Formats: sequence, C-alpha cells, structure tokens
Amino acid sequence: MGRDPPVVTVSPAQARADGPGVPAGDDAGPGGRWARLLRVVPVPLALITMIALAGVVLGRVYAGPLLTRLVVGAAVGSVLVSVAARRLPSWLVAPVSVAALAGWTALSLRLAASHAGLPGSLGEVTADAARNAIPRLLTAMIPVEPAPDTVLVPLVAAWLAGLTAAEVALRTGRVLLGYLPPVLLYAGAVYVVGPNADPAVGPTVLFAAVAAAGLAVPSGQRTPASADPAAGLAPAVRAAVRLRLLAASAAGVAVVVALAALLAPVVAGQVDDRPVDPRRYVEPPQVESLDENPLIRISGWALNPDQQLLDVRTEQGAPEQGARIRLAVLSDYDGVTWRVGATYRNAGRILPATPTAPDTTTDTVRQEITVADLTGRLLPAVATPREVTGARVAYDPATGTLIRPEGLVPGLRYTVTSVRERPDTNLLATANVPAGDAVARVLRVADGAPEQLRRLATQLAEENGAPYARAAAIEDFLAEHYRVTADAPSGHAYPNLAFFLFGPRNGGGQRGTSEQFAVLGRLAGLPTRVVVGFTPKGDGPVRAADALAWPEVLFEGVGWVPFDPMPRPDEEPRPVEEDFRPPPDDPPPSQVPEPTAEPTATPPAEAAPGPAAGRRGPGPAVLAGGGTGALVLLIGLALLVLATLRRNLTRARLERGDPGRRVAGAWRELTDALRLAGAPVGDDLAAAEVAAQARRTLAEARAALAGGGGPVVPDGAPSSGSNGAVADLPGGEFDELARLLNQVAFAPGTATPDQADRAATLAGGYVSALRDARPWWRRLLWRVHPGPLRWRR
Repeated sequence: MGRDPPVVTVSPAQARADGPGVPAGDDAGPGGRWARLLRVVPVPLALITMIALAGVVLGRVYAGPLLTRLVVGAAVGSVLVSVAARRLPSWLVAPVSVAALAGWTALSLRLAASHAGLPGSLGEVTADAARNAIPRLLTAMIPVEPAPDTVLVPLVAAWLAGLTAAEVALRTGRVLLGYLPPVLLYAGAVYVVGPNADPAVGPTVLFAAVAAAGLAVPSGQRTPASADPAAGLAPAVRAAVRLRLLAASAAGVAVVVALAALLAPVVAGQVDDRPVDPRRYVEPPQVESLDENPLIRISGWALNPDQQLLDVRTEQGAPEQGARIRLAVLSDYDGVTWRVGATYRNAGRILPATPTAPDTTTDTVRQEITVADLTGRLLPAVATPREVTGARVAYDPATGTLIRPEGLVPGLRYTVTSVRERPDTNLLATANVPAGDAVARVLRVADGAPEQLRRLATQLAEENGAPYARAAAIEDFLAEHYRVTADAPSGHAYPNLAFFLFGPRNGGGQRGTSEQFAVLGRLAGLPTRVVVGFTPKGDGPVRAADALAWPEVLFEGVGWVPFDPMPRPDEEPRPVEEDFRPPPDDPPPSQVPEPTAEPTATPPAEAAPGPAAGRRGPGPAVLAGGGTGALVLLIGLALLVLATLRRNLTRARLERGDPGRRVAGAWRELTDALRLAGAPVGDDLAAAEVAAQARRTLAEARAALAGGGGPVVPDGAPSSGSNGAVADLPGGEFDELARLLNQVAFAPGTATPDQADRAATLAGGYVSALRDARPWWRRLLWRVHPGPLRWRR
C-alpha cells in the first residue's frame, strides 16, 4: 500500500524569515532562486534610488559632488543594513543600524573636514557640527561648500529615512507606507533648495517612476487562496465578494483619476513659480556696532600709532608699497553715521566670484595674515577675496566684506587669495556713472544736509561737468584746504562734517583724522562708498598708524575707483574762504500783482432731498441717540487704542534694548515732547542746542500757565511767574541728557545700564513737567496724540 506524502507546514514566522513576499518551501532550484531574487530586490533598490534622488536635488546648491555621494552612501548603507538584518528581531535592527550610522557619519565628517581644509580633531569637528549644523546650513552662501556642519543634517536625515522605509516596506510588506520617509526627505530637499536652483523636473519624474516600479512588483505568498480571495466560497457568496472587489477597485480608480485631474493643473502651474526661500526666516550672522561702523575706530588707532594689529606675509604676488588691505566697505549713510549694512552668509573656502568690468585687468594675491591686537569680527583681506583657508568665515558679496562669526583672537592665522582689479584709467575721463534702482543704495543722500555742504557740492559740480572731473575736484579741494591731526574730535554726522569743512581754523575746524575726509560725491550726483582698511609698508607688521579710510566712486565700464583726499604732506593748507564762494545775498521780495478779475460767486448748494413720503422706520430721536452713542463709543475706543500705543512706545524706548538704544529712546521722548508742545527741533541742531531749546520751551510754557506775560527765562537761569508758580529750571539735567546722547553717538557701546536708567528718568521728568505746564485740555490730548506713532524715528 502506498503511503501518503508527509505534509510540510510552514509557520508565518518562517515565511517572514524567508523574506517578504517569498513563500517557504517554494521556488526551489536555480529558476526559483532567480524568481525569488526578482521579487525581493526591486523594493530595496527603489528605496535606495528615491533617497539618492533627494541627495541629487539638494546637491544642486552645493559646490562639488561630495554631498550627493555621501547621501547615496547613506541610502545604500541604511537599506542594506535592514536587508541583511531581516532575520533578526525587529527591536534589534535599529541599534545595529544606528551603530552603522555612527561609523558612516564619522567617515563622512572626516572627508568633509579634509575637503573644506578645517583644522582640528574629529571630536572637535563633530561637536562643532552638531551645535551649528542647522543654522549654518540655512545661512550658508550659495553654492554651499560641503563642510561637516553643512553635510551632517542631510546625511543623518537620509540614513534615518532609509532605515524607517526599509523596516516598514520590507519587514511588514507595506510598500506604499514605506515610501513616506523618502517622499518627506525629497520634499524637504526641494524646500531647502528653494529658488536657488532650477526646477527639479527630471529628478522628480524619475522619483515617481521608481516609486511606481517598486509598487508594481508582486508581493505575498503565491497560493491559490492569494490568487483568488473568493476561492472555496459558496457560489452566491463568491459572486457578492467579487462584485464588492470590483466596485472598490472602480471607486479607487475613479478617486485617483479625479485627484489627478484636479491636482495636475495646480502642480503644473507651480513649475514656473518662484518658490519661497526658507533662508529668509533665519537670521544670518550679525556684527556689533564697532564692526558695523569701523570708522569710529580710526581716531583711536591714530592716538596709538605703534600698536600692532596684524602681521602680513605675501605668498603670491609682489608685496607692493601701499597695497591696501580692506577691513570693511561702508555703503549706507543716514546723515549720522556710515554703516556696512551687509548680509553675511556662512561660506566655505571658495567664495562666489563677482563679475569684473570688461577692460579691467586682474592679478592674484595670496597672503598669510596673523591677527595681533585687532579685535571684532571683521576679517582683513585684499580686495576681492576668492578663497580663505584657516578660518571659518561669513561673506557679503555685495560689499566684499568678510567676518569671522566667532570673533578675532590673537594668533589667529589664515590665508586669503584675492583677485585684485586694476581698472583702465584711460577710460575714466569719458566714463559715466550708473543710475537707477541697482545703485540707489550708494546714491542716497540723507535728509538734513547743511546748506553749506550742498552749496559746496553744487559749486564743485558746476565747475566740473564730467563725473570723473567732479570726483577729482572734490579730491583736490579736500586735499588742499585741510590738515590731518590725530587728536581731532571724532564723528561724521552732518554737524560734524559741517564743522570740519567750514569751522574756524583757530577754533578746531578744517582739520581731522582720515575718517572725516569722506566724500561730497553723493551731493554731487556720484555713487560713492567709504572703505576702511590699512596701507601696510610691504610685508611685516601692520600698525595702527597704517589705518585709514578712503572713498570710492563707481564708473560704468570701469568699476569702483579709489580716490585719495588726504592732504599733501609738505603743503600748507589754504583757508577754505579763498575758494568757497559766499552765499548770495537775499533778493528783494518780488512784487505780487493785484488780481484783476473779480472772484466768481460760489453757486448755492442744492438742498438734499428729504425722506420719501410714507417710509416707515426708526424715529429721528432713536436714530440720533443711536448714532451719537455709537460715535461716542468709537471715539472712546480710538482714544483708548491711541493711549495704549503711546504707552507701549514709551516703554519700548525707555526699557527695551541695550543701554545705547535706551538713551537714544529717551532723547526721542524729549524731542517728541517738544514737537507736541509746538516747538519742534530741526535735524541740523546739535544736542546742546536742543537742550537749550528744551529749557526755553519749558520756561515759556510755565510762564504762560502762571498768568501769561511771564518773562522768557534764559538758558540755565531760574525763573518765577507772577504768582511764583514757575520753579527753578534744572539746567544741568538738560546738559547731562545731551552729554549721554553724544556719548552714545560718538562712542557706541560705552553706555551703562545706570546711565540708561538716568536718561529715562531725566526724559520722563521733562515730559511730565512740560505736559503739566500745558492747559488742561491740552494735557488731555497729550496722551492720545497720534503724532509720535507716525513721526520718523
């Protein structure tokens, strides 16, 4: 008798151990192994390709292929670890994969540090990258150099996406759900790239095709039951099941077609739109006031000429006598101070190239610079830097200014390679200057320029028509009429410049440091900027005496051209009065002719039509009462809002910000109070003059309140009204507040919190005294006046 063959049972655990979609005990032999391989390989390969495409998309804003290669390695490693560990328990796969991630990350960071030329051990590089990876990635300059801090986040994200996707798709068999991590990674890469690269149409189409190919691979055990889910059922039940399956399939297809029809035009319309740049939501590296306006440091350096700031050694290019090293380029002037106004972006060794003028020759200069006593964040370099090694930098391409975000320290050594431009001077005589929005920043003239400055600029422009002739005339005028003294008072606000240009020679005018030899070019219609730097005497130490500031003018087809308005060393300056024309006499008032035509009478206005007869509605009393009540309510709400806004503005000025900002806010409270009292101060007045006007205004207000006819009190003198209501004026307190403002303006960063509190107390006391000296109805309106909310600050 024959015996029945043994029945082989396969448990679900054994089936899962053989891999998803591969039945146990099936596919024996070579052909079966190939069939099994064809069912197992496509899904891991699709996951690897999708994650690698995210690296391709992100790599478009990186310099070189290093990032893409590292992300591809992370994709392969993360998925293959999950495939190799498929026989292990699921809870053990994550620790094994994380250990592999740590090894790949260490290798990748070492490769990135070597590529970027960063010093330090692997531990130091890894710690720095972990602390600053996200902010540096979002503030890095395009193209981003692959450095440890710019590759860490994409690398770890790619590995974690591969681990999660492989575990979901391969261990549980849910391929579509396993696609979610690669899709999120790809969308994140597209968002980070933003508008900084062309649309990723090709990688996106390939991404979708690979995902569809992975879904097309059959999975699950090949059994008769899996081939027909209704097999073995009663005919009626089988028909009902098949009908439901058909209806569900048809509904699914309809939903997919409808979504495609609705979303396809929207997606297609977004292809040509400019995406949002996420970098605009992240604040780039910032600098302090000494770096924002290094002009204020020149006078201090002039008093210590032997202080060693740098040490320079030229490795390529002849060390020329007088070759200038730039510290900062200042393009913004608001009538009070010059500012760099730069937007710094973290950069790697290679800096983005800026176009040069067609007829400009260039030469390469490579210098090794060692920091001595120079402080701050600004990094000196010959213009225009192209490569920096030995220091992590941030760069502003618009001005060519470099900073080290961590700050300068004695002994810091770095090498900078610059492309120095040499414009064709033969083209300057006929060159024009650009205009329009592109150069509006370097053409802007702040309000409040003294009339003498405008007349001087007009005089020089009238005598010299061509732009270069105007610039040369300004250069010669300053060089012939002024002298340099190290102990001259600092400052470059309009009042300081006016005193420097036109003040009496025996009273300290017509002399200053190099910071005050700025340009009148903007008043003469020239696009100008001021550069602060050093003129070393060849290789070796760069001392404080080598620091200076010089103007540059932009010419079409030539570029930025430096000028030297410094006085001639062996010539005695001529008085300004010899060459500066006096203001013209005021002409007699013109006679206005009497009007000959009689004014026409204004036609009487027509009466408004009354309400239609028979119309019913609320009575006049109800309408009048309701309208009056609503009007009163609206007025009350408006007054409450205005009072709240005014109170918040005062608190923000006096209580928030650094001490310098609070002192400036206190001064603004005083000037706003004068304006509310009907005595506004001009922008051209010095702080001492404003303080004197504040004393006079308070004295007049108190005298008028005491009985009208009280005498106007001179500056600093006590006064009393007819009934003794006017108290002695605290003249010293006005002067103290003015001194605090001058300290903040001409020595930023030196104000203390106690001085800021003192300024707030003085300003608050003056505002209260001036308000109390007003009539009662003006005191009520004082707190809700909207003027301080809209007046220029």
